[in-house]
Amino acid sequence: MKEYLLLFRGGDAERKQLSPNEIEAHMKRWQEWIGGIAQSGHLTGAQPLTNEGRVIKGSQKKLTDGPFMEGKEILGGYVLIKAAGFNEAVKISEGCPNLEAESGTVEIREIGTMSAV
Repeated sequence: MKEYLLLFRGGDAERKQLSPNEIEAHMKRWQEWIGGIAQSGHLTGAQPLTNEGRVIKGSQKKLTDGPFMEGKEILGGYVLIKAAGFNEAVKISEGCPNLEAESGTVEIREIGTMSAV
């Protein structure tokens, strides 16, 4: 099995329009989706991310507040899974509640390995 990182972006503007009951139902769908991945033995880890952070840049290691970006580009969280290949990782991702929003995306990235130079 290979490891894949599922990264979630977008959907924030659409979720701001939801009522408290709709938000609660949406969060329940997240819990059920991640719970299903765990139950199937594919889950390695999962966490939401806050919008606050810092960025270190370049050889001078300049520290700034950030990241600052448009709402659709904000990285909202991740799920780390094990899957036989990209097709299985895509199939798992298709149930993601972030895709309920028209602007919601799931980026699927295979975890590589470090090799000695």
